[in-house]
Amino acid sequence: MSCTDNFTVIESEQIPGAIFDVVRYENLLGSDDLNVAQQVFFANQANIHLKMVRVTLTNSELLIEPGALYFMKGHLQLESSTGGGIAKGLMRKFLSGETLFQSRIKGSGEVFLEPSFGHYSLFNMENDALIFDNSSFYCASNGIEVNAKLQKNISSALFGGEGFFQSQASGTGVVVLVSPVPTSELVAYELAEGEKLSIDGNFAFVRTASVSFRAEMSSKSIFGSVVSGELLLQTFTGPGVVWLAPTQAIYEKMKQPKGVVNLSHNQGSTGTDTRQR
Repeated sequence: MSCTDNFTVIESEQIPGAIFDVVRYENLLGSDDLNVAQQVFFANQANIHLKMVRVTLTNSELLIEPGALYFMKGHLQLESSTGGGIAKGLMRKFLSGETLFQSRIKGSGEVFLEPSFGHYSLFNMENDALIFDNSSFYCASNGIEVNAKLQKNISSALFGGEGFFQSQASGTGVVVLVSPVPTSELVAYELAEGEKLSIDGNFAFVRTASVSFRAEMSSKSIFGSVVSGELLLQTFTGPGVVWLAPTQAIYEKMKQPKGVVNLSHNQGSTGTDTRQR
C-alpha cells in the first residue's frame, strides 16, 4: 500500500513544474496513550482533520517559511537566504512580521510541510499581487516574491486593525496561506471600479493589491455613527477581489466563556444586547 492511500486531497492547484495539494487524514487511529486517544476520538467525532500541504516539484523551486518543512523525497536541495538581501529581509521581518530568512527547496520530488489541524488556502496568481494578514504566508511556487506592503493611508494604519504594514505576494504562480477558516467558508467579492465593500470587524482575509483599504465612519456624522452602534468600518474600494472569512469572528466568540449562549441571544458586534424586552 502506498503512503498516499492514507490521504484525501481536499484542494489542489497545478502549474508548470509544481502541483500543490492540501491533504488530510480522514481519521487518526494510532495513539497508545489513553488521554491522547480520548482527544483523538473527540477530534474524529467533531470532523476535525489533521492536514498537510504536499508539493510535487519537477525541476522547479518552492519557497517556504523556515521550519515549515516536515519531510521530502527525491532529488531535492534545501537552501536558505534573506530573500533579496539583508535590507529586504530585515524590512520583511520587522515591518510585516515575516521571517528574516526564506527557505527554498529546489529540484524534483515530493515535499511535505508540517501537519496541522488548521486550514490552508491556495491562490493561483497570474501577474498579480495579493495583500494578506501578517504571518499568514506558508509557501509559494517559483516566480512569487513576498515582502512588506505599507498601508496607503493613515486611517487604515491607525484604525483599520491591520497595522502600518501587511504582507504582499506578487508574481505568477501559487501561494499557500494559513487560513483562519476552511476555504469553503471564505466568501470572495469581485468589486467593480469604485464599488465599496464595508465590514464591521476584522475578518477580511485577503485582497488583490488593486483594492484600496481604509477605515471609515459608518455615517456622515459622529452622531449618526453612535446611534447606529457602528463607529468605524473597514472599507474596501474596487477594482479587485476581497476574500472574507465571515465565520472567523463566530469561532472566536465561541472560544469565550458562554460564547455560544451570547451568540444565541443575538448580541450586536459592539456588544449591544438586541433582545426585545
